Amino acid sequence: MAYNASNPPVCVSARVGSGPALWIYNSADIHTDVDEANYFSNGRKLGMKVGDHVIVGKTTATIGSTLHYVTAVTASGATVSAAILA
Repeated sequence: MAYNASNPPVCVSARVGSGPALWIYNSADIHTDVDEANYFSNGRKLGMKVGDHVIVGKTTATIGSTLHYVTAVTASGATVSAAILA
C-alpha cells in the first residue's frame, strides 16, 4: 500500500538536545512497506530526523507494532528501517 499524508505519524516525544524524537504511526500497511525508501513523503516537513524512532502500529489482519529507525531524510521524504532489538 502507499503512505497517505492525511494520516501522518505523530511526534509523541520531542527530542531533547541531540537525542531522538519518538513518533507513532498507525496504518494497515505491513512493516516492510513502511521500510520502503521515502515512505513518509512529508517526513522532512513533519520534522523527522535521522536517528528518530517510529513505532508503527498495524491496524488490520495481524495486529501488532514494530519499532523503526529513521535512516535518511531528504526532500523526497523520510526512510525508516526496522530496528534490531538485541
